[in-house]
Amino acid sequence: MSRSRCHVATDHASRYLQQLCKHWAHKFEVSFDPQQGRILMTEDREVTMTATPTALEISLSAPAEALTHLQDVVDSHIIRFAFREELAFDWQPA
Repeated sequence: MSRSRCHVATDHASRYLQQLCKHWAHKFEVSFDPQQGRILMTEDREVTMTATPTALEISLSAPAEALTHLQDVVDSHIIRFAFREELAFDWQPA
């Protein structure tokens, strides 16, 4: 199992966290509130998020061969929600 994390600077972190969780709630096990979110995609893929006033903190857990793809999927969804602002995703090993 591999892990990565990302700090995304934004004033709309809570909005994006909630949008992503609601978007995937029909498909995966999801729990969230305005500050914390967890998406259990499969037994071996998980997304956790924390919203602060200035950033969205994202952590991923997945098999090594799937981690980059999961990062890309999360990035693309959040970018779609954040079409009014330019976001930077700098994934680091966790």
